[in-house]
Amino acid sequence: MPNTSPHAPRQSALTLLIAATGVVYGDIGTSPLYTLREVFNYGVQPNHDGVLGILSLIIWSLVWVVSIKYVLFILRADNDGEGGVMALTALAQRAARNHPRLRRILLLLGLFGAALFFGDSMITPAISVLSAVEGLEIAFDGIDSWIVPLALLILVSLFLIQKHGTARIGILFGPVMLIWFLTLGGLGLYGIAQHPQILQALNPYWSVHFFISHPGIGVAILGAVVLALTGAEALYADMGHFGRQPIARAWFILVLPGLLLNYLGQGALILSNAQAAHNPFFLLTPGWALLPIVLLSTLATVIASQAVISGAFSLTQQAIQLGYIPRMFIEHTSSTEQGQIYIGAVNWALMLGVVLLVLGFGSSAALASAYGVAVTGTMLITTLLAAAVVLLLWQMPKWLSIPLLLGFLVVDSLFFAANLPKIAAGGAFPLLAAVVLFTLMATWKRGKELLVERLADNALPLATFIDSISRQPALRVRGTAVFLTARADAVPHALLHNLLHNQVLHDRVVLLTVITADSPRVAPSQRLELHDHGEGFYRAIVHFGFSERPDVPRALAQSQVDAVDFEPLNTTYFLSRETVIASPRTGMARWREVLFAFMLKNANSSLRFFNLPANRVIELGTQVEI
Repeated sequence: MPNTSPHAPRQSALTLLIAATGVVYGDIGTSPLYTLREVFNYGVQPNHDGVLGILSLIIWSLVWVVSIKYVLFILRADNDGEGGVMALTALAQRAARNHPRLRRILLLLGLFGAALFFGDSMITPAISVLSAVEGLEIAFDGIDSWIVPLALLILVSLFLIQKHGTARIGILFGPVMLIWFLTLGGLGLYGIAQHPQILQALNPYWSVHFFISHPGIGVAILGAVVLALTGAEALYADMGHFGRQPIARAWFILVLPGLLLNYLGQGALILSNAQAAHNPFFLLTPGWALLPIVLLSTLATVIASQAVISGAFSLTQQAIQLGYIPRMFIEHTSSTEQGQIYIGAVNWALMLGVVLLVLGFGSSAALASAYGVAVTGTMLITTLLAAAVVLLLWQMPKWLSIPLLLGFLVVDSLFFAANLPKIAAGGAFPLLAAVVLFTLMATWKRGKELLVERLADNALPLATFIDSISRQPALRVRGTAVFLTARADAVPHALLHNLLHNQVLHDRVVLLTVITADSPRVAPSQRLELHDHGEGFYRAIVHFGFSERPDVPRALAQSQVDAVDFEPLNTTYFLSRETVIASPRTGMARWREVLFAFMLKNANSSLRFFNLPANRVIELGTQVEI
């Protein structure tokens, strides 16, 4: 987490705020490019009442959903500094620890929310960059055929630089976004000066009036208004990168004022010229500034894509540590900030999805018709999970918490319902991607549970094994043998195989289990538990937080346990590698067992995931039917 010491230099806080602006607010900051354009494509008349009503809906949606729900409320539901739907799921499950059925429901909600976020992570870069590049159509005739190739070139380049890390990208993007939000505000003031009566839209009366006067499309229009809120969930998911305070300060000091002014400026332009409704953002720009604004907006949309990509990395790391998806190699791109990571497999999968979306839809307008199902679904699930935390863990006064949560729930439900018709217009793509990811995560979680159960069926109790060794001692060799195992009370298969085939035991045998806590970090004093079982056998439990890199040798070396020598050259690690065979036994559907077997075979090995020294590892395999 950031340095919050009172002696920390003021410049570091400012640098962190600017970097947070660059990474976190790119998505929501580029919504003015297309939101009003898509709203008036729904059939709303660009007259006085229509413009004021729509602007009032957008303004108060930003205030209620982003300012109040996410920035002031949800950001406080952090899991020791970490945000995102997976961190919130862990927190909600901790809150419901005395309610087993509720825990399972919350888990399924969290998994599906995470899957929806990944779907959103593909569609956001595509619509953002396309909308910016399309601004060139106003400046140059006949450039239409170049829009998609240019957008693809920009997007692919963005994914190629991800390996350099969030911190470097944030420092690079932060100043650009600072200029972007100042530009948004400047353009907005320019438009407001032409038509000051647009400031009436700040009155929530016009939101209510719009619903009353447009009974046919009142709720449906929320399917376009939600475009102004895209990025709110990424804001929460990226909290672990920078912390709550820099994100909140950037929102109220810079981002919200810039957005409100720009939307009001675009509305003022439409009141002056109803024809401008087909692309109010770029038509608000003076002719001499059009090309610089197109270039700046393109840079801003690249940054918008960064917000969801960084969020996807954080979410994936949390899901891996909590056991919901197979292990992947995680590269930590900062030596000081634990939350700044890069996951190659996720990066390339997102890039493939984004490229397919750009090629398949071809324009930001077409993508807008498909956008919203995933993001509003995730927002609704976040509210439900937060409700469990507030009511069961925080135990806030019910007179305060219940009305607030009901308000969030009603608004999120309206946005979600308004976006459901988009499924038939292309919104099925992120939803289908979410269903596939949910199936993979649920299958992996259940498959690991079944694997542990099957191994336990034939497991030898540790006490029985040690007793037999005391009566019939085996040949002992010097050194420490560490056997990684998921069970604390049974002998791992690797130990039995080693004894059977090599006929020896090490002087010190450590049966080690790695446990991931439902908090992001574990204090060094709570890292290792060691229990002496006699006859040179020890039981060790190493605890890691779900946002920490599980470095087993380092954890053992720092434990300072006198009873066991974990000196690297005297320590050998033994791993069990199971080959799963699908069987007719009760467990999962046959196709899910086959799927789990494939996922297990291709998962990152324990050697790399736990940072074990390759020259000190022996891997022994076994076949298991599930």
